[in-house]
Amino acid sequence: MADWVEVVYALPEIQVVRRLPWHEGMTVAEAIEACGLTARFPEIDLERQPVGVFGRICPLTRELRPGERVEIYRPLRCDPKEARRLRVRQPRTGGGRNRR
Repeated sequence: MADWVEVVYALPEIQVVRRLPWHEGMTVAEAIEACGLTARFPEIDLERQPVGVFGRICPLTRELRPGERVEIYRPLRCDPKEARRLRVRQPRTGGGRNRR
């Protein structure tokens, strides 16, 4: 069994993964603080940004189990539905798969 947890944060140009020792009772907030990402990326605002474990949003007070991955989520630049609408409106360029 793993005796560590990971904390990850991704920007378009960089992805950071920090592995740190797990201890009994460690919370999401403690792991984020211990890995130093909030100091390296001052734009992280844990009061406003959601966090999760393995893709599921959770509170900062959630206790971690060994081997879990904490994720710090960024706000979306554009609503995914709106982004798809904008792509559909753009004219298609050559190179489609089913062209004859």
